[in-house]
Amino acid sequence: MLVFVASERRELEGLLGHVEEVARVDWPLDFARVGRLNGVRVVMVANGPGPKLAGSAVDVVREHQGMDGLISIGFCGGLQPSLHACDIFVATEVVGVAPALAPASQKSFKTGKLLSMDRVVSTAAEKTELGKSGADAVEMEAAAVAMRAREWKVPFYAVRVVTDTCDETFPLEFNQMRRLDGRFSRARIFAAAMRRPLAVFPELIKLNKRTKRAAQALGDFLADARF
Repeated sequence: MLVFVASERRELEGLLGHVEEVARVDWPLDFARVGRLNGVRVVMVANGPGPKLAGSAVDVVREHQGMDGLISIGFCGGLQPSLHACDIFVATEVVGVAPALAPASQKSFKTGKLLSMDRVVSTAAEKTELGKSGADAVEMEAAAVAMRAREWKVPFYAVRVVTDTCDETFPLEFNQMRRLDGRFSRARIFAAAMRRPLAVFPELIKLNKRTKRAAQALGDFLADARF
């Protein structure tokens, strides 16, 4: 069984449109579904941002299912000018953790090194500094998934879609919007946005529209890929 691990359900929306026989499973996770993708049994889970929550999601799956492949999927930020919004990014490695395999696909995608951190990289300046290390993209969950795949000797993939480029800065400092459990607080985001509504809300709407397009692009790519 292939296991797709995201941080939030919205990252899985594009994929869900391609999966048949989708069924909910009663696991202690934010989101968990099983189904068939191109005739192959798959599990799709999301449990919140960051390595701790992603690792917990994978551990729960392992308690219930065997694994033929672990695929970390979702959004990422570009660290290099060559990555544009809605580009598909297939990692060759998670920096400092493990190499990653590439699926076979007739669709175009870009490859490179993926940096996995337990924080949101919010500003263009920080992305520029991280990009100097040689990393190409950044996200928050792949390291935890990669470590478990390495330990359990399960094939590992990291397939992401770019939602913010290296020259873009988020309208809010999203790290301040996380609760103690690591999840984002919608109440905090709304309260912060209300302090500068004319500046923040248009940017959040723009980002939301882009993430919807990105999720669809990611789902279309995953549906075509062979792992």
